[in-house]
Amino acid sequence: HYEQRSPMSDGYVKTSTGGGIATVTFHHPKSNSLPGHILRGMAEAITAAGKDPNTRVIILRSDGEKAFCAGASFDELVAIGNAEQGLEFFSGFAHVINAIRTAPVLVIGRIHSHTVGGGVGLACAVDLAYALVDASARLSELAIGIGPFVVGPAVERKVGHGDFGLLSATPATRRSAQWCEQHGMYAQIFESIDALDEHIDAHAKELSAYSPEAMADLKRVMWRGTEDWDTLLIERARISGRLVLSEFTREAISKF
Repeated sequence: HYEQRSPMSDGYVKTSTGGGIATVTFHHPKSNSLPGHILRGMAEAITAAGKDPNTRVIILRSDGEKAFCAGASFDELVAIGNAEQGLEFFSGFAHVINAIRTAPVLVIGRIHSHTVGGGVGLACAVDLAYALVDASARLSELAIGIGPFVVGPAVERKVGHGDFGLLSATPATRRSAQWCEQHGMYAQIFESIDALDEHIDAHAKELSAYSPEAMADLKRVMWRGTEDWDTLLIERARISGRLVLSEFTREAISKF
């Protein structure tokens, strides 16, 4: 068992491994919001875990009592000064989703609390999301003058075209964990953290005993039709990177 940690005063990403299970944990003091360095750290950690021949399954989780993930860091959004910086920031979400997609092992998400914006994208990008009963989800981007462009393909893949449109067009509405389970975002919901963790641990241990070759082939089959995401998600990042410069976005963020 060993742990790798990227020390950061402004949050962290760490990986612990043991028994064929790699657990990637992220944290940021502002409700697990995601600045660029956390996004980079997550993409690198997931990619490294997937390349480790000892890894059979990856668990993605966050620390803290607050949100699983509050989406993009508002501090970072306000600091974006031009379209290229916008593209670079939103590409961070693209790299995390593509790291999950291309890892040759299944990725289990532990959604311990509500998730917002880009955090909904993470919950949908993992192969299986297990969630606490009060882990609501809200696709918030339209309310601040951008849209769920980068995470959209991951969300649409899980919940379908119609429900992706509904989530996108109701950025102020929290969907319950029950709604998320019924619409395919969550694989299963649990009444307590202990029950959630017991189930994730048991499923990860079960997967760690299976053929890595068979699971790598299964992963490719599961993600069939997403082969263009390396370019698609970057094109989507360019849209968000342009919109985030608008006066609407500046004013909307300042209200928070």
